[in-house]
Amino acid sequence: MTPGTKETTEQEFSKEHFKEAGLDFLHFIKNLVLALVIGAGVGAYACLFALLIDWATGFRNSHSWLIFLLPVGGLAIVGFYHLLKVNEPGGTNRVLKSISSNEELPLKMTPLITVSTAITHLLGGSAGREGAALQIGGSLGSSLAKVIKADKKEVIILTMCGMSAAFSAMFGTPLTATIFAMEVVSIGILHYSAIVPCAVASLTAGFMAKLIGYVPESYPLVEFPNFTWLYGIKAVGLGLACAVISVVFIFILHKSEHYYKKFFKNPYLRTVVGGLLIMGITLLIGTRNFNGAGVPVIFEAIRGNAEWYTFLLKMIMTALTLGACYKGGEIIPTIFVGAAFGCVFGPLIGIPAAVGAAMGVCGVFCGVTNCPLASIALSFELFGIGGLPFMLIVAAVSYRLSGYYGIYTGQKIMYSKDLPEYINITTKE
Repeated sequence: MTPGTKETTEQEFSKEHFKEAGLDFLHFIKNLVLALVIGAGVGAYACLFALLIDWATGFRNSHSWLIFLLPVGGLAIVGFYHLLKVNEPGGTNRVLKSISSNEELPLKMTPLITVSTAITHLLGGSAGREGAALQIGGSLGSSLAKVIKADKKEVIILTMCGMSAAFSAMFGTPLTATIFAMEVVSIGILHYSAIVPCAVASLTAGFMAKLIGYVPESYPLVEFPNFTWLYGIKAVGLGLACAVISVVFIFILHKSEHYYKKFFKNPYLRTVVGGLLIMGITLLIGTRNFNGAGVPVIFEAIRGNAEWYTFLLKMIMTALTLGACYKGGEIIPTIFVGAAFGCVFGPLIGIPAAVGAAMGVCGVFCGVTNCPLASIALSFELFGIGGLPFMLIVAAVSYRLSGYYGIYTGQKIMYSKDLPEYINITTKE
């Protein structure tokens, strides 16, 4: 066979193609091993963190006087961040910004957010914990990448792996955890390059949760009616309402932080004022349902029981807490708001209260995070796959009509929500 013939060219191409395939396979194995390590390590840490928060919640519930120490706890949190020279904690936003801009995510964020979130829950701040877990997972994943001297692109993958692992371990939703990490960073783009490592990390973290003995909350399965065109119309209406509630929640959260900083420039004063406000409202309303994550209220809403004002009060209490330098997450408060709102609004348009609550979780979660696929996955992992057509509509409508607002200011919206157009903007506050 003479050089330069078609057969020779094909042989050369085949050898080069085989070589590239071999290199890809080695890289695949490397990512697989790192995902297993992250899934095991982050999963174990996230479970221990969850158990710590459960203990703090139980201790607070049996010692109601701890609410009076909330301002003191706020001073401690601000002091810890100042001591470790973290002047811009950023929360989950910092994790998202680190992914999009290749910024370093320091390991010290992990103990800081762990201790600070535990203090917030112990003393009665109104916040979640899964958002804090995302910060923990992202920080640990990024730190492992630094240890192995990974390149910038691999750092992104490993940070997303950490987020998936932490979300999966604490929520018990491996599919949602995988999709959420791939979807939340750049809206309009799914980072498919991370699908294998995120899936492996997520499933491994779930295995670690079982091994440690941590059992995430199991919400009641919802009995959905047969889907009809009339229910489809009603789902559009609920999706629209969820979009409005999502924007209101985002507005309250961001404006709360803005006005805290405007009127109380000193962070120590800011956290004391916030602690006093939360303490005062708690004593005024005479219930502790809005302190901590508020999981019992979510359970009641999914069973079809919620007062009309519940979701409004949770939005206010969460905004007052997170805006005043207390730490925690936004995900469980979002589920609280969605369940309580859907439970109340659903029956007004002819949707059973329990079904409305489940749809509200999907719609509001989608509206504040801009993650429709993760929202749908979360819904059927929590409430059963029977409600898929309901969730598909409510998520799609909420995503489309919630505009370019978002709970995470570090999030990038790469493509327009109504046209196949590249826009590359950050979410509005």
